[in-house]
Amino acid sequence: MLETPRLLLWNGIFGLDGAALQPAATGGVVLFGRNLDPDPAAGPARCHALVQALQARWGAGLPLAVALDQEGGAVSRLRQWVGPTPTLRDLWRRGGPGACRRWGALWGRGLALLGCNVDFAPVADLWAPGAAMGDRCASAEPLEAARAAGAFLAGLEGAGVRGCLKHFPGLGGLALDSHLGLPERVAADPEAALPFRLLAQADRLVMVAHLLLPGSGGLPASLSRAMVADNPWGIRARWLPDDLEMGGCQDWDWPDRVRLCLEAGHLALLVCQTPAGVAACAEAADHLPEALWRPALERFLALRRALPAGPARFDQGAWDAWVREVREPLAG
Repeated sequence: MLETPRLLLWNGIFGLDGAALQPAATGGVVLFGRNLDPDPAAGPARCHALVQALQARWGAGLPLAVALDQEGGAVSRLRQWVGPTPTLRDLWRRGGPGACRRWGALWGRGLALLGCNVDFAPVADLWAPGAAMGDRCASAEPLEAARAAGAFLAGLEGAGVRGCLKHFPGLGGLALDSHLGLPERVAADPEAALPFRLLAQADRLVMVAHLLLPGSGGLPASLSRAMVADNPWGIRARWLPDDLEMGGCQDWDWPDRVRLCLEAGHLALLVCQTPAGVAACAEAADHLPEALWRPALERFLALRRALPAGPARFDQGAWDAWVREVREPLAG
């Protein structure tokens, strides 16, 4: 039976040799640098072959969601092939919305050539000196942050790759990295959520942070329905939690993490670090009543129906031309 809660998994542990592929049905995969051959000559074609193999295994009749985090700057899974690239803050400060749109479109074209159909970008958090998010954020001003992220998103999605706003309702300005622990915002900060209020809509992917907030009921925002489906700003989106193996949600066991995510209104479960985590998440989902996981599954299947499966053949000439363009000096 294809329609099982395991199709809610967005699994991020795959390797090029296929040894890490799980037998459980999976609805999406996330590629990291560890999954990519670092050789800039052979790596892109091998990545495309991997994506096509994943589509053949799990995407027959319904495209698999294939994602990575390609923001530019420090968060660049393609860095080993294209070299250093500007951060979102670099783009905004040096070229404004034109540069943000141009680079969003560049990343979209490159990812499409590889067969990837989702990019977990752009960051819509607010910039602050010394904060954990650093120059992944465009600006300290909410309207500027929204303009930068919106332009990047327009370029990316105009190239045929679905973007994902992150990290709702705003990690900007916090010193603790949610990969390591659970950051807390002790007082309400309406400005932090403003870029998401301006950019989110019912068909847009939005990633929710592991972040403790007033009103989240003692839970990370990612696990709190009060901060996801029933958020106080009335935002509607296609919700995803940040990686469920991150430090920010480690105080909740897997059954609680999975149950709370589905009760919160997420459409899939993002697990990105270990085979043990994927197995624990799948087992927890399998023990939940269908009434809880079925609505999420239907939303995830609807997303997948709108995604392209990617080109059947890798176009080396188009890739080489794209790399040359990426390496050109920054322009608006």
